[in-house]
Amino acid sequence: MTILVQAAMISALYALIAIGFTLIFGVGGVLNLAHGATITMGAFSAYYAGQLGLGIPAAVLASVAIPALFAGALYLGMVKRLEDEPIMVMITTLVVSVVIEQAIMVFEGTTSRSLPRLIEGQFSIAGATFQNLLGVMFVVSWLIIGLLFLFVNYTKTGKGILAVSMSHKGASLVGIRSSRINLITWIIAGAFAGIAGLFLGSWLTASYAMGQAQLVLSFSIVVVGGIGSIRGSVVGAYLIGFLEIATTNLISASLQGLAPLAVLVVVLLVKPEGLFGREFAE
Repeated sequence: MTILVQAAMISALYALIAIGFTLIFGVGGVLNLAHGATITMGAFSAYYAGQLGLGIPAAVLASVAIPALFAGALYLGMVKRLEDEPIMVMITTLVVSVVIEQAIMVFEGTTSRSLPRLIEGQFSIAGATFQNLLGVMFVVSWLIIGLLFLFVNYTKTGKGILAVSMSHKGASLVGIRSSRINLITWIIAGAFAGIAGLFLGSWLTASYAMGQAQLVLSFSIVVVGGIGSIRGSVVGAYLIGFLEIATTNLISASLQGLAPLAVLVVVLLVKPEGLFGREFAE
């Protein structure tokens, strides 16, 4: 029971981490390899807000706003000019990712940093005790995923996102500016990455390289679920999350990180299009 509850809570965070990654691919058709670095940026934005004594609300705001603005600037400054060349976008975002990590390493070194604790205390389920932070992570992650679902399916901008994800040319014919939709998508993905970084940093610690594992995790989840599919990302996150928690609790903690790679290899061999293919409109 403890493993199931823990896996359910952590998998919700994994889904949040992966959705921003798949959102950009589903709409723009490009892979953002700076996604992990954006998560790191979210964690350190909250860290610096804490160091300045600005309090928890300011730390939360910084962890959302700064990565969102960065992602929007990255799209406008670089990706927009290269969006018809997916390989160049991959290379460019990878270079940006390395620059961000190296900059953080220069300023902060290789020592992990502790973020302000978002919430203290513990709660119990079926005799097992968990940190309140994990409960907040679970609730907030699902709240955000639910709001994204409503935004995409029931707002004019959301329907524009759906239209561009299906066909850029078709969307242009009905007056939808794909560049505006792509910008909104990058900003949303940046905000999601920032929130994920805040939770990861508060739950564990923040380090310059923390985004590398999250980028691999995101890639594994979206490939398992189907690249471009929000529903697939949620299912993939829970599949990998449960396997990882079961592996580390029942076999060895040293195997953490192995489950995503093992599942990724199996899916690529058996069902390379992922569980839900490349659909976007759920």
